[in-house]
Amino acid sequence: MPVLLRTHRSHHLLLLLVVLALGVGTPTSAARPAHAKSTTTADPVRELARSAEMLRSAEPGAPDGDLRPLGRMIGSAKIVGLGEATHSSRQFFTMKHRVFRYLVEEKGFTTFALEAPWSTGLVLDEYVLYGKGDPEKLMRQEFQSSYRIWNTREYLDLLRWMRAHNVRHPDRPVQFMGEDNGYAGPGLFDAVTDYVSVHHPDLLPEFSRLYREFRPTRSVEETVNENMTRPVAERRRTAADVRRAYELLRAQGPDGDPEAYEWVLQHARAISQTATLYSYYDFSDPEKVAQAMLYRDQVMAENTVWWQRHTDRRMLLSAHNGHVSYESDNPEQYPKTQGEFIRQAVGAQYMNIGYTFGQGSYNAMDLTEAGEPYRRFSVEPLGVGSNEEALERVMHRDYYLDLRTTSEPARGWLREKRLTRSIGNSWPEDPYQTSLGRQFDVLIHLHRVTAADLLPTARAGSPGSAPRVAPAPDMH
Repeated sequence: MPVLLRTHRSHHLLLLLVVLALGVGTPTSAARPAHAKSTTTADPVRELARSAEMLRSAEPGAPDGDLRPLGRMIGSAKIVGLGEATHSSRQFFTMKHRVFRYLVEEKGFTTFALEAPWSTGLVLDEYVLYGKGDPEKLMRQEFQSSYRIWNTREYLDLLRWMRAHNVRHPDRPVQFMGEDNGYAGPGLFDAVTDYVSVHHPDLLPEFSRLYREFRPTRSVEETVNENMTRPVAERRRTAADVRRAYELLRAQGPDGDPEAYEWVLQHARAISQTATLYSYYDFSDPEKVAQAMLYRDQVMAENTVWWQRHTDRRMLLSAHNGHVSYESDNPEQYPKTQGEFIRQAVGAQYMNIGYTFGQGSYNAMDLTEAGEPYRRFSVEPLGVGSNEEALERVMHRDYYLDLRTTSEPARGWLREKRLTRSIGNSWPEDPYQTSLGRQFDVLIHLHRVTAADLLPTARAGSPGSAPRVAPAPDMH
């Protein structure tokens, strides 16, 4: 591993960055075969081509006739996990926008859920529902640290479309949700203490005390860095305090409006989820990091399921392939995926869609040198024996196919593990041994992708800015 930072503490931050960069960790060279192994000799391309549906465009607003078979594949699922094979390629983002539009307009979906903090989702939902704030400024302030990968022109376009839809259709609004727990914004703390001040004023001093050390007063990036550099024992005491606040609120039960109580209880739960996540990190113990990743995927699943059950709405969940999938690529570091947790909770009401690509570019955090952490990288096609090598030969256009209904020999081929690209928030990153047939219900294959259009970050000294003393830990 290249040494980028000088201090012992910063080096620990970089270790965490490497572990978390994909949302599925980087396997060791000993565990990663140099060449893909296959027990099936039959070429699956002909059978895959028979099942493939041509994708005419990855751009939102294109005619949706080519997406109708995808709608049939989704069926009656209430939660659809839509992955990405890199965390910052334009076509993955625009295709998600296009699929979400189709599902809203034709299938009754109403929620776009993103691998972003619960509090960030609430801030952006206020814009989507009510036009509150400037979306570009909100994104610049909320999408910092490892969440910077969402601060793109493509996501800004999605948010603006969602707001425009709600202006046109106030009777069937769409919503934006964040289901991650890497950061808890001040609005969550205010929502809880405001509720307590009205309904349980005698408890307000206790809530203020319990939240004092964890309520953020600076930017997202500064807060994340500060949380990670605090001593582990201190982080655990803080987690116990905010957990106590959640338990106090839960013990009170609803007082007046049950709906308002359920929401504020979820906000208190989200605060506790974030503090608990940080309490797990102990860089001297790899098992603790694995426990943190297990906890994170479990929490993301719980938040997603809570939203769906509470709103009774159909939703599209946007996250990395490694989160929406049914099987981890690296179980030692990432024991269980969000997709596994959701499927256990809701059964067939959850289905997922993975992505692969042939070649192209993306934005990622540079692990090879210090300086500006995010820049553009590109990769050439993987070689013979990889999943992508065969998928590239299925048809000359981009396409998608239902992996559940393919016939032999394609079905057997899809269930075998082969080298597959799964690029997260950092580079360099090696391919993973992946069984597409065990991980996904549906697969979208794009031949070429290009890097997403990153928007400018906040200027130094502005409200959303943060001095970078070390690469922030990646929460993806």
